[in-house]
Amino acid sequence: MQLTFHGAAGEVTGSCYLIETSELRFLVDCGMFQGGREADKKNRTAFDFDPETIDFVLLTHAHIDHSGLLPRLRVWGFRGPVYATSATSDLLQVMLKDSAHIQEKEAEWRNKTRRDKHSRNSATQEYAPLYTVAQTEHFLKQIHSVTYDNEIQPHPQVRCIFRDAGHILGSAIIELWLTEGAVTKKIVFSGDLGQPGHPIVRDPTPIRQADILLVESTYGNRLHRNMLDTLDELVFAINNTLSEKGGNVIIPAFTVGRTQDLLFLLIDLYRAGKLGEMDIYVDSPMALAATDITMKHLALLDREAVDAMQWMSGDGRKPRIHFVQDVEESMHLNTIRHGAIIISASGMCDAGRIKHHLKYNLGRQECSIIITGFQAARTLGRRLVDGARVVKIFGEDIPVRAKIYTIGGLSAHADQAALLDWLRHFTQTPEKTFIVHGEINNANALLSAIKSRLNWNPVFIPDHKTTVTL
Repeated sequence: MQLTFHGAAGEVTGSCYLIETSELRFLVDCGMFQGGREADKKNRTAFDFDPETIDFVLLTHAHIDHSGLLPRLRVWGFRGPVYATSATSDLLQVMLKDSAHIQEKEAEWRNKTRRDKHSRNSATQEYAPLYTVAQTEHFLKQIHSVTYDNEIQPHPQVRCIFRDAGHILGSAIIELWLTEGAVTKKIVFSGDLGQPGHPIVRDPTPIRQADILLVESTYGNRLHRNMLDTLDELVFAINNTLSEKGGNVIIPAFTVGRTQDLLFLLIDLYRAGKLGEMDIYVDSPMALAATDITMKHLALLDREAVDAMQWMSGDGRKPRIHFVQDVEESMHLNTIRHGAIIISASGMCDAGRIKHHLKYNLGRQECSIIITGFQAARTLGRRLVDGARVVKIFGEDIPVRAKIYTIGGLSAHADQAALLDWLRHFTQTPEKTFIVHGEINNANALLSAIKSRLNWNPVFIPDHKTTVTL
C-alpha cells in the first residue's frame, strides 16, 4: 500500500492524493492549483500518473482547489466513477461548468493578445484551456452521489464512509478502510474542516480512530477572532462605509459557501437591527444556482440558518438582494458610486468579476474591501491583505486607497484550537499523521502544537510528490 502527495503538500491548493495497491489505484480529490504564474504550469503538468489507470476518485467537497482538475483527468483518459455527497454532486454541476467557461475565456483572451502582438503572418502557438465546457459535461456523467454516514464499497479492497466536515455544504471527512492481503489499514482524510459554530453548516463530525491520518492546516498557526467580535467588526465596516463615508463595500467571496454565509449573516444582522437598509448585489453567474442548491439541502444546515432563510422568504421587511447574471448588469454595477454591497467571485481576487469591481473601487478612499477568507500566496487578494499600495489589474496599475478589512472570524476553516480539539477525539495516536493543505509556516506551527500538546508522534509534513508506504 502506497500514498503519494500530488498536491496540497507544503501549500494550500491542488489537493490530490494517490493511493495504490498491487490491484488498484485511486485518488482522493483532484484539485486545481491556484495563485501566481506557476499555478497554470502546475495544473498542466499535475498528473505524474496515467489517468487511464485510475479506478475511481473519492471527493471531499466541491471547492475548485479540491475538484477543479477532475474534467482534465477525464480528458487524459480517466473513465471511472467519482464518489461525492449528494450536495457536492449538485454543486459540481454548476462549479465545474463555470470553471470550464473561465478556462475557455482565458484561452480566448490570451490568444487574442498574442495575435495582437505578433504579425498575422507569423506563427504563434495557440493557448488551450485546461478543459472545455463540452468536456466537462461529459465528465459530470461519471459522478455518483453518496449520503453521509452510509458505508460504500467502490472496490473489493476499499470500504469508506463520508462524514460531515462542517466546511461548506456537502463537505466531507472520508473514513477509508484499505485491505491488501491479510492487512487492513484505516486512513482518514480530514478534507477541509470547518470552524465550530460557523454559520449555516453543522459542526465537523468527531472521528475516533485512524491508522493513517491526513489533516488540513490552512490556519494551523493562528486563532480566529470569536464570532461576536467578528460580527461587530463586520457591522462597523459596513455602516462606516455606507452611512458615514458614502462609498461601496466590495466583498470577494467564493460563490459556494462563503457567499451563502454572508447572505445569512447580513440577513440576520438586519433582523437584529444592527444594519440598516441596504442593496446587496451578488455578482456571480453561478451564485443564484449555488444558493438554490443550498435551499434544496436545508436538512444539512443548522437551525439558525434555516430560521433566517424561512424569515427571508416570508417577511416583506428584508434587505434588497439582487442576483446579477448577465455581463451588462455586472458592468452597470461599476457606475454605482455609493450605497452598494457587492459580493463577487473569485474569493482570492485572481479571476472573475471581482477584478472589475476592485478596479473601479480600490482607488476610492470612501470605499472598503472586506476580506473574509483565506488568500493563498501570490494571489491578488493576498497582496491586498499584505498591504500593497498599488496592484496591477488587467495590466493597469491601480492605487489602493480603499480601506482593507481582514475579518478572519468568518473563515470556513478550523483554526489551530479547533483543529486540536478535533484531533483530541481520537482515542489513540495514529501510526502516522500527515499535515497537508497549508503553507509551510502554518503546517509547521500545527505540527509543533500536535507534538507538544497531544504528544503525538510521528507527525510529518510531506513534500510535493512524496510517496510513503502505509
